[in-house]
Amino acid sequence: MNLPIRNPQPSGSCQVDLDPNVAIGSAKVFAVYGKGGIGKSTTSSNLSVAFAKLGRRVLQIGCDPKHDSTFTLTKRLVPTVIDALEAVQFHSEELRVEDFVATGYAGVMCVEAGGPPAGTGCGGYVVGQTVKLLKEHRLLEDADVVIFDVLGDVVCGGFASPLQHAERALIVTANDFDSIFAMNRIVAAIHAKSKNYEVRLGGVIANRSAGTDEVDRYNEAVGLKRVAHFRDLDIVRRSRLKKSTLFEMEPSPELEAVQTEYLALAEMLWRGVEPLPAKPMKDRDLFEFLGFD
Repeated sequence: MNLPIRNPQPSGSCQVDLDPNVAIGSAKVFAVYGKGGIGKSTTSSNLSVAFAKLGRRVLQIGCDPKHDSTFTLTKRLVPTVIDALEAVQFHSEELRVEDFVATGYAGVMCVEAGGPPAGTGCGGYVVGQTVKLLKEHRLLEDADVVIFDVLGDVVCGGFASPLQHAERALIVTANDFDSIFAMNRIVAAIHAKSKNYEVRLGGVIANRSAGTDEVDRYNEAVGLKRVAHFRDLDIVRRSRLKKSTLFEMEPSPELEAVQTEYLALAEMLWRGVEPLPAKPMKDRDLFEFLGFD
């Protein structure tokens, strides 16, 4: 899928523009967002494995300076793209694929973009360089599915830059005030990006929550849809401690149910989900809407 720039960014915009020469090709591309600590990396990694179990070639790109998106897939913190580029004084032609791509569980290709030192650069530049490098080495052509796992809330054009490459954005949230408040900000960022790029909202993944009543209430109010629900289970916590995906843990009925949910989500996303025309609430309106008695 080509993602050309439809319109230039509005005057005064500080957003990082997509270079049309490094647009991702035919792979299905998903960007996963959510409040910090909500379980985006756990969700992304297990979703990557689910796609792989369905026979898809998967590339997961971690877009967080902590570079821990793929550690349950690789069992380690892999070198980042920025690490690799620094090692060759940013002469990317000197890099080999194995310098910045690791093969994880189920054959998932794992890349950690990394980030500039604090206060010295833009996360959007790092993401752009990562995609450019992957395209130069023809790795994007080898993937059926690309998953961007993106740092926390969208607070700047830099960390919103994966939205310039994605077909669908997924939001991971819990059933609480802070998570839904963050989700609303992410909806606003996706709504803004959709004016110039092909990205559209694909759905909401409820995570680490026994219930989904507040998530569902918000979704109905703004035009979103819940596509999966992963409860707060000890097996998920233990999988992280064991540096493993859920598909590698000892079998149990509880685990099988979670695995089945991930496989169903992957199958649904592969078939394609309709874009959701959601519009965010104003912060003050959302504050009142989420007020608990």
